[in-house]
Amino acid sequence: MTDPSPFTSSFLEIEEGWIDYNNHLNMGYYPVLFDRAADELWGLLGFGPHYVANTNHTTFSAEFHVRYLREVKLGDKLYSTIWIIDHDEKRFHTFQELYHEDGWLSATGEGLTLHVNLAGPKVAPMPASIQARLKTLADAHAQLPRPEGVGRSIGIRRKSVGA
Repeated sequence: MTDPSPFTSSFLEIEEGWIDYNNHLNMGYYPVLFDRAADELWGLLGFGPHYVANTNHTTFSAEFHVRYLREVKLGDKLYSTIWIIDHDEKRFHTFQELYHEDGWLSATGEGLTLHVNLAGPKVAPMPASIQARLKTLADAHAQLPRPEGVGRSIGIRRKSVGA
């Protein structure tokens, strides 16, 4: 049986140019960190530069939602966990958590990734071997409690009148 723990990336470092005038990581670079962590898992799944070169297929992000929970600054080291929430032959749904090296949660990212034939470009089925790896991870991750924040929508929560 596969370890049900979410995939954990190596440590990710913040680059100096990513720090904004508020002296913390600019919001635009959280997706860069999530993407770099995902590239580590994508390689294990069978995607990456060699896959594109050999098959003319790749992955594209269709959607990605970030929740910013706690600021990080230059010099902080982070790592990401990645869950496979759902998948079919052409797409997969992921949820990532970005943790500070001291163990606290900084951000979450939720995405929908498409498998694309670059000749179109158009969405296309993944090879059976990659679908099998995704299924193995998704089945393992389904054994765990669903991570807090999956599927969360954006909106202003208002208190009920008279509450």
